Amino acid sequence: MNLPDNRTINLLMATACAGLIGIAVFYFQNHLGLEPCYLCITQRVFIIAVGVLFLIAGLHNPGARGKKIYAILVAATASAGAFFSIKQLWLQSLPEDKVPACGPPADYLFEAFSVSEAISMLLRGDGNCAEVQWQLLGLSMPAWVLVSFIGLGAVAIFQLLRK
Repeated sequence: MNLPDNRTINLLMATACAGLIGIAVFYFQNHLGLEPCYLCITQRVFIIAVGVLFLIAGLHNPGARGKKIYAILVAATASAGAFFSIKQLWLQSLPEDKVPACGPPADYLFEAFSVSEAISMLLRGDGNCAEVQWQLLGLSMPAWVLVSFIGLGAVAIFQLLRK
């Protein structure tokens, strides 16, 4: 069985990440009117970062050592994104009396606070992150994003181990 080369896989995965962001923005946010919470925005940043790494790796098309470095970077970035998906799933599983208070909209954070403070608040999440706004097959949006991160990370690990 002939598998696609690393360059092709990298460019396909970059396209998949662009598709995920496109679906998030154009379908969920603009069409359905679902406003992303702090952790949703954080997860989008990590999907974009994974996509950019895949794109750079595809355009660069490095030798064996470079392929391993890109694969490690992608796997680490996907793992970090998965952490925030898991954090949001944890918030969604909390009893109502344990859910943290809701905060202001994300754009206000960057207007009212320094960038480091705003990013810190985004990474923590708030009560808005605990709300389940959408489900498919019984899984909420952060669960599907977690599945995406696991898939993207698995591709990176495959490329790391591939000869």
